[in-house]
Amino acid sequence: MEAVLSSPLFGLFLSLLAFGIGSAIFSKFRTPLFNPLLFAIICCVLFVQSGLISYEKYMADNAFLTNLLPVATALLAVNIYKQLKIVKKYALAIIVSCLVGSVISILSVVGLCKLFGVDKAVEASFIGKSCTTPIALDVSLMNGGMEGITVIAVICTGIVGAVLAPSLAKLFRVKSPVAEGLAIGTCSHVIGTSKAVEIGEIQAALSGVAIGICGLITIILVTVFY
Repeated sequence: MEAVLSSPLFGLFLSLLAFGIGSAIFSKFRTPLFNPLLFAIICCVLFVQSGLISYEKYMADNAFLTNLLPVATALLAVNIYKQLKIVKKYALAIIVSCLVGSVISILSVVGLCKLFGVDKAVEASFIGKSCTTPIALDVSLMNGGMEGITVIAVICTGIVGAVLAPSLAKLFRVKSPVAEGLAIGTCSHVIGTSKAVEIGEIQAALSGVAIGICGLITIILVTVFY
């Protein structure tokens, strides 16, 4: 058993196995609560917390998957290119939606932190929660935030968006795939966009566009006003 746990590929195998099991469960029950990514994260966290494998070794074993993240993000451009006509058609609506979404995201964080008397460093750590991780970290660190809290906030925001996006679209009767895609990308960055890819090509394309625009808007707003 010790030889298996010490294998340099064990952490990678654990991640793929957990996601595979989660996908199988999701395909059977088709409920947001059994989102494969959420299931995999919970399983891997519990396994690391059990002490059978250290966090450092788990991350080192998953370096291959980590290095694929920029590639996966770049591949979102393929969907955007396919839906370029729609992106051009709704250009103004896209910019306005991303601006409003980014402003609401920032104000909600600042408002809640002020309401509950949260420390300034923690507030700065949450300010970019709806952006993709590299942008959120830059926004956090340049305002005195804490890297660990920022990463957790970004992951939780993305997972909540990926899990609840389909249900919220039904609840609020969002019929437009453009609106649905923009909402997902604005609120839950790349993790939510992975769900948008499952929903439809238009949703995936608009979600990908929203990631970039909202990231840029957030950096500008935080730099100028925060």
